[in-house]
Amino acid sequence: MGPLSARLLMERGRPKTDRLGRIRSLDLSGLKLLSEHLDPKLLSRLTQLQELDLSNNQLEMLPANLGLSHLRILRCANNQLGDVTALCQFPQLEELSLEGNPLLTVSDNLKASFLLPKLRKVNGKDASSTSSQVENLNRELTSRVTAHWEKFMASLSPEEEAEKAQADFVRSAVRDVRYGPESLSEFTQWRVRMISEELVASGGTQVHEADIPEKSSKATAVQEPRARRVASKRPDDVPLNLSPNKRVCTSPLAQVEGRSMGSDGSQPALELEPLYFLQCHSKNNSPQDLKTQLWACAFEPAWEEGHTEAISQSVATCGGEAVCVIDCQTGIVLHKYKAPGEEFFSVAWTALMVVTQAGHKKRWSVLAAAGLRGQVRLLHVRAGFCCGIIRAHKKAIATLCFSPTHETHLFTASYDKRIILWDIGVPKEDYTFQASQLLTLDTTSTPLRLSPVASCPDAYLLAGCEGGCCCWDVRLDQPQKRRVCEAEFVFSKGSEARGQRVDGLAFVNEDVVASKGNDLGTICLWSWSQTWVSRGRQSTVAVVVLARLQWSPTELAYFSLSTCPEEGIVLCGDEEGNVWIYDVKHILAQQPPLPATPQAPTQILKWPQPRALSQPVTKTMVNTVVANPTFTYLTALTDSNIVAIWKRH
Repeated sequence: MGPLSARLLMERGRPKTDRLGRIRSLDLSGLKLLSEHLDPKLLSRLTQLQELDLSNNQLEMLPANLGLSHLRILRCANNQLGDVTALCQFPQLEELSLEGNPLLTVSDNLKASFLLPKLRKVNGKDASSTSSQVENLNRELTSRVTAHWEKFMASLSPEEEAEKAQADFVRSAVRDVRYGPESLSEFTQWRVRMISEELVASGGTQVHEADIPEKSSKATAVQEPRARRVASKRPDDVPLNLSPNKRVCTSPLAQVEGRSMGSDGSQPALELEPLYFLQCHSKNNSPQDLKTQLWACAFEPAWEEGHTEAISQSVATCGGEAVCVIDCQTGIVLHKYKAPGEEFFSVAWTALMVVTQAGHKKRWSVLAAAGLRGQVRLLHVRAGFCCGIIRAHKKAIATLCFSPTHETHLFTASYDKRIILWDIGVPKEDYTFQASQLLTLDTTSTPLRLSPVASCPDAYLLAGCEGGCCCWDVRLDQPQKRRVCEAEFVFSKGSEARGQRVDGLAFVNEDVVASKGNDLGTICLWSWSQTWVSRGRQSTVAVVVLARLQWSPTELAYFSLSTCPEEGIVLCGDEEGNVWIYDVKHILAQQPPLPATPQAPTQILKWPQPRALSQPVTKTMVNTVVANPTFTYLTALTDSNIVAIWKRH
């Protein structure tokens, strides 16, 4: 397709007319248009244009001076757009479609909301939730930049030139002012620069908290909220004056049972503040839904160019037909993916380096999600869409995990009693995946938890199963592509040692394994290396137990444990809504022999009883609990559709 012509515009415009100035709707979709084909001189003659469709073309950018000041609806789906700042030339825009532009991210959606004060719908969905997020982020960023300005100016000496100092301030603000998740850093740094430049221009005397005009009541009505927050625990006579999109738990510290530092060297209880209680997996976004069971969560690996101390604070959660990605610092649901008819059981993250059609290298955070249908969905979280589906098993997938050494290698474990190793590959030019099957591992019972062996993840895989704990050789230089279990691990002596369910499994460090389910009311810590050395040629091996941890005496199953190796901590929920926390590093540092009796937890984080539907949620089951690697944030998922987030002080 060559440059546009007046004749083509009149042919594809509505109403039919011989004058460009009378066209109100124009369809230019599917013409293979490039950015240079959009001639501002020609398009600016469309003085009454209100609706423009540029979908299914090859646009990499929008010219900045199209002159379409009356435009209300713009469709740019399925292009190659990499920036949205040119949208500011359309101040009357109410509806915007940007789906299918793989280079755009969540940050670009926020930029669009900031630049377009009258925007009501984005990609067919109500935009008020995004607008609220932008206002909250903008308010906090303004406060932080202002504080940075005061600190910066106070540090200047009188002889320093004001002009140079002000330029240095903008650079230092962009470098040092941080807020919100790394996935929104492009938006937050963009706003920090704007706010800083405004401060400099006004000499530090004026800065606007939000340059967003107040929207009409129609625009702010939340029709399909991304997340419904459960109100925090507070006395009944105190009114809850909080937004329906962001409700913060005001309890100063979580209620705990634990021990303080004593002469025996016991560890002090951690100070954990409950931040948010979210109902973001509700069926049909119903606030009445306190039944959807939430099963798994995982923190996005932290990475940020130029910042080696980035903290992981985005957590993926799954349950019901939805997968959510939540920023733990702000409580914002960054992304929500729904698959009607699915029930998600497991999520796992990886990061891929992708080369775009323009030849640019970009790092993608890819989230794999799977469940009842036996399919793995590969979600490009920043762009907000599903870019691949692997039809992995004929029965439900219980759990999945990525290899810690090969970012494209994914293990899936199913109720069909098989574990399959996949290579998902890297996305092709059309941003789709082409997965290939590398290994099939047969199990004698349903696999529930997977854990590559920490010291040799390319060689061995552990799985906790309905019938026990098993190990497979997963070395890819071996000829067999279908393999049986190498060894089964047992946790006690006698005929009843085999066949005991293991529903919790994770490495505490490169050698120590934490497992649960084999012995009622305890969590077992055992040594991988000592156990493997003692194996010989036996197919059944007794584990070398290092310590046992006291846990809930419940007979209920499927409470998944997790570990925080950097902090030496083991975590597990229970049937009362509590979180059991163990300082394993401290326990293993004790002089042998360790006591035969189970070690008490460092502390038990009690369920805070948040309010929902005007009633306190007094009891719930915590199906899984996970902390980020630095133990800054802790996330617990319940069987009552509540995601609970705490922050460590």
